[in-house]
Amino acid sequence: MIPYQLIWLIMLLPLFSFIINGLLIRPFINRKSKAYGYLTILLIAVSAVFSIWALKSVMSAENHEILVPDVSWMAIGNFNFHVGLIMDQLSAVMAVVVSVVSLMVQIYSMGYMAHDEAGYYRYYTYMSLFTFAMLGLVLSDNLLFTFVFWEMVGLCSYLLIGFWFHRKSAADAAKKAFIVTRVGDFGFLAGILILFYNTHTFDIYQLHELAVTGVLGGSVLTWAAIGLFAGAIGKSAQFPLHVWLPDAMEGPTPVSALIHSATMVCAGVFLVARMMPLFVFSTQAITLVAVIGGFTAIFAATMGLVANDIKRVLAYSTISQIGYMMLGLGVVGMALSHEISGGEIHAGTAEILIMAKGAVAIGMFHLFTHAFFKALLFMGAGSVNHSTGTFDMRLMGGLRRTMPWTYATFLIGSLSLAGIWPLAGFWSKDEILVNAFTSQPVLFYLAMITVFLTAFYMFRAIFMTFHGEYRGGATDDGQDHHHTHESPWVMVGPLVFLALMAIAAGWWNVTGSFSQFMGHEGGEAAGSAIMAIFKVFTHTVNGVPLPLVSLVVALFGIFSAYAVYSTKWITAERVGKFFGPLYNVLYQKYFFDKLYEDIIVKLVLIKNLFTGFQLFDSKGVDGAVNGAADVVMRGGQAIRRAQTGQLQLYALFIGIGIAIIAICVYIFG
Repeated sequence: MIPYQLIWLIMLLPLFSFIINGLLIRPFINRKSKAYGYLTILLIAVSAVFSIWALKSVMSAENHEILVPDVSWMAIGNFNFHVGLIMDQLSAVMAVVVSVVSLMVQIYSMGYMAHDEAGYYRYYTYMSLFTFAMLGLVLSDNLLFTFVFWEMVGLCSYLLIGFWFHRKSAADAAKKAFIVTRVGDFGFLAGILILFYNTHTFDIYQLHELAVTGVLGGSVLTWAAIGLFAGAIGKSAQFPLHVWLPDAMEGPTPVSALIHSATMVCAGVFLVARMMPLFVFSTQAITLVAVIGGFTAIFAATMGLVANDIKRVLAYSTISQIGYMMLGLGVVGMALSHEISGGEIHAGTAEILIMAKGAVAIGMFHLFTHAFFKALLFMGAGSVNHSTGTFDMRLMGGLRRTMPWTYATFLIGSLSLAGIWPLAGFWSKDEILVNAFTSQPVLFYLAMITVFLTAFYMFRAIFMTFHGEYRGGATDDGQDHHHTHESPWVMVGPLVFLALMAIAAGWWNVTGSFSQFMGHEGGEAAGSAIMAIFKVFTHTVNGVPLPLVSLVVALFGIFSAYAVYSTKWITAERVGKFFGPLYNVLYQKYFFDKLYEDIIVKLVLIKNLFTGFQLFDSKGVDGAVNGAADVVMRGGQAIRRAQTGQLQLYALFIGIGIAIIAICVYIFG
């Protein structure tokens, strides 16, 4: 059993890396030194070891939880603010995901960032803080500190997306990400304040109990849950606050790998999962989670069909897959919510609370598997860029011959993302489809269409990047990219590790072990994992062999991409011409950037609202102040004329004054 003191070190070690790199050794060591990277890797590696140890301890602990004593922070009247950690199933899984993926990213960055000597120390300093913030978020036991770490994650993403701030596109992308996510964060903060106003606590476990016992309910619970979900929509780039994530590709590729797989965009999914006992007692809120997730999954996937930047393809894939996770949380939560509201569950408060917490298993399992193959895919894209100098797939091609390791690992990641048996993505995606099919058929069909689209756009990227003939690479950076090469082993090594995880991570749940560990008992348990892997296609849901159907749909998506982009039986130009108006809508990203930037920001806000405020400020506020000053000045000028300096005139006015006083005294007594 891991000592609770070491649980604190899981989050504090990356903070120590940030402090040492940024404050202690920076004045004494050259900014180009590799020591910054080595220190970051060492401390995050220890954090990862402690995270794995904590997960194993939680798996064997009573109630799958390790109690960590709180630390009192400050007291205001009768209210005591405390700092505490949760180490349960959810936190343990997330801590492993964040620390292990971050470790792979830091090692990979030693090669990828080697030539950026000016920003080398700054990069590892920011990445350390980023890892600390996300670990703090997933371990925090109260909403106040969750929000503090939530905002810290947003700050770090701003710093890292705009890492190359001398580029206008990078600076603009960082501001866009920061501002758009603030919209969602306003809802998150509103939800926290609603909860605190009505319950007088930030403690997450206390809020869970208040919701389950019915003390917290009705419209208060619904609006609070919707506020929390608004924060998740912004952070996880869900519709309609999805627009910032594709532009976030302006940051270094390892940053993109960490943001998309284990930190920022996963924070919203984690928040909904952590607060699931509140959501299941609000039918409206949990329905909103499922609907937004299901719609976002297919909505983002359609935009991935036409993107030419390989990182943008992966960005739309992330938005879509996060939608899948929200759908997984939503459909299971909706089923439980309906059972509770319909009186179908006859259990005590403690049992219902366990069920509510366990409802996150399906969505979180997809987050777990997705973290590994999405980090792999982004780092593979970075490896390709390292050789070709570009992310534009139209300038690539034929790279499988000169980059065999990158090709093999990228192919594994794509197969896993497409949901091909027996890779990790197949198992986590299949669980979501099964639950959607049994409870929400409309959302199931959206998810099934997304399966086809995902397989198509990922293998479109495979065929454009690695197959055919090489098309020359970048032409605008002054370097020769005609001779491509494999990346160094410091970059390939993490790709191989993540490829192995992209294959095997899903096997944790082939017998229902992950779901049972998380507290969800809905799946069928099987005795042998090996037998379960091969017998999965014999499983049926209401007579439909869903695993087989989803696999066939995914394979058809791969075949369609092969027909268009490899054999060219049907050319992409013909497809684009046939779907001309639709293609343009997708290429323009449904015109959301134009809606937000040209209409809402420039027309509504700048030209109207802000101009109105400016006029009110200049004409109203300034006019009132200047008018009052003008009255005083004119009055002073009038009085100043009476100040002639002639003693005779002053004596006359004094005499007149005395006479007036005497008359008043005489008349009024």
